[in-house]
Amino acid sequence: MADSEPPAKKKCLGTDCENDAGTLQCPTCLKLGIKGSFFCSQDCFKKNWGDHKSLHKTADGKSTNGIIHNFIPPKVVSKPDPATGFFNPFPSYSFTGPLRPVYPLSPKRTVPKSIPHPDYAASGIPKNRTLGRNKIEILDAKAQDGMRKVCKLAREVLDIVAAELKPGVSTDHLDEVCHKACIERNSYPSPLNYNFFPKSICTSVNEVICHGIPDQRLLMDGDIVNLDVTLYHEGYHGDLNETYYVGDRAKADPDVVRVVETARECLDEAIKLVKPGCLMRDFGNVIEKHAKARNCSVIRTYCGHGINSIFHCAPNVPHYAKNKAVGECKPGMTFTIEPMIALGKYRDVTWPDNWTSTTIDGKKTAQFEHTLLVTEDGVEILTARQADSPGGPIPMPAAAAAAEEKSG
Repeated sequence: MADSEPPAKKKCLGTDCENDAGTLQCPTCLKLGIKGSFFCSQDCFKKNWGDHKSLHKTADGKSTNGIIHNFIPPKVVSKPDPATGFFNPFPSYSFTGPLRPVYPLSPKRTVPKSIPHPDYAASGIPKNRTLGRNKIEILDAKAQDGMRKVCKLAREVLDIVAAELKPGVSTDHLDEVCHKACIERNSYPSPLNYNFFPKSICTSVNEVICHGIPDQRLLMDGDIVNLDVTLYHEGYHGDLNETYYVGDRAKADPDVVRVVETARECLDEAIKLVKPGCLMRDFGNVIEKHAKARNCSVIRTYCGHGINSIFHCAPNVPHYAKNKAVGECKPGMTFTIEPMIALGKYRDVTWPDNWTSTTIDGKKTAQFEHTLLVTEDGVEILTARQADSPGGPIPMPAAAAAAEEKSG
């Protein structure tokens, strides 16, 4: 019988620091009762102070009942951390930015059989994805009402999940909240097992463009996160997403605010064009012009799409200029526009999980999406925000806005 391995040493809490921790602990953490905040050296502690101190605000005023330490982000290692059981499943992958997956994923959530399931729920493979790529379905009045209903429910679910956002919350918790809210509305969370996606919502943090898989990572003050929700209800899918600021640090960062608000504005500008006769290729021209004016780029790999009884179908709706998309808007069509805007380069890479798409330079990115119905004289935003919806636009930080005005 082989000898058992000796107990693992504590790892330094510093970001991307592979050293073993010494005896140095954060003095503020000690006062607040936060356990496990060890660093390898004074220099490493000072280097990471900007990110680390945000934990103090989260924990301040809470009791020392053993819960506080859960607010500390786990040290991601290739083998499960003995203290948390968490690990990075792709230790040799060259990540483009600071974000890392924090596994294990929670068990696959189940949907009661009494709730109608889409065709891919069991197999993972959509049966109707090979139908005519350019055939755009026109919905009758009954189908349009079905889309209105599911999109209203999808908005409710997104707002419920967004209300949970704060530093210290895991994206897996957001997935659980989304899943339960869908079931309460007699709806199936469309992402679940769609082409084998393992969760009920996409949570895309910081440099993740889209398709982020909810895991054990805790959201931090200064993060931004896109929540992408789709419901399947009574035979129809409703799809929307928004990017949200996590904590006050994000709202105070000029670059973060610039990319988030630019993405929001790009969607708004594109929707203004929607009416009968508008070409699908025209949206990208407006989106890219606005993005470039804000010194941002437009992701090209992913596009908006038709949606109805099928999750993704014709038409394709690219978000970049001079694209060759086929089709024009006609009354009764339902589709999404969902521009993904980046601070840096538009190119993307995908993590080894085959889903998580990130910017190639690790810079932050934001996205917004609505499901739209073309009417006889314009457009109906089926997933429109409500008066009490969380999030919403914010102004540029005062100092940055003043500097911009002065330079202009």
